[in-house]
Amino acid sequence: MNRPDTLHVDKPWGSFDQYALNTPCTVKILTCNPGQKLSLQRHSHRGELWIALDPGVVVDRDDEELRPAVGEEIWLPLGSTHRLRCDAATPRPVRVLEVSFGTFDEADIERLQDDYGRR
Repeated sequence: MNRPDTLHVDKPWGSFDQYALNTPCTVKILTCNPGQKLSLQRHSHRGELWIALDPGVVVDRDDEELRPAVGEEIWLPLGSTHRLRCDAATPRPVRVLEVSFGTFDEADIERLQDDYGRR
């Protein structure tokens, strides 16, 4: 699934952005320790939205390195290669809010590179 349609609604008190409405999705917070990284991976059945929660988040997406600011959104379309890293100079773990759109299944992880010997 590619980026879902986002609904932006202005309100007197501010606004809201709606990413899913009665849509299958899975929500997680990923935590990555300093100097560590997740496997380089891709998925066949889901796209993901990552939102940086801490400074020091590094995201590899296809052929680019992204260093999102806190609160910045990173879209990972279905089939894109991606991984989360924690900058080695960051003294604390970093967190990313992950919203997966589509069918979520850990077996849908195709690992292209992994420091921990997983396949």
